[in-house]
Amino acid sequence: MNQDIIQGKWSQIKGSLKTQWGKLTDDDLARMDGNRNYLIGKLQERYGWQKEQAEQEMRSFEHTLDKALNRSKAA
Repeated sequence: MNQDIIQGKWSQIKGSLKTQWGKLTDDDLARMDGNRNYLIGKLQERYGWQKEQAEQEMRSFEHTLDKALNRSKAA
């Protein structure tokens, strides 16, 4: 999932992010406004992860989200 898709579907994705990573605040979500790199930085900050782990977590989330979005298109 690329940056354009994340920004385009930001309203839908925010709820999924909050569910996935409960330590993210509403303010975090409002400020990141679909910015993937900002989100990775916030995951590092909130969870104490190294950059590589935060990026891996994000890739895993994107993969799961991509599958869910593709299923909803097919329905």
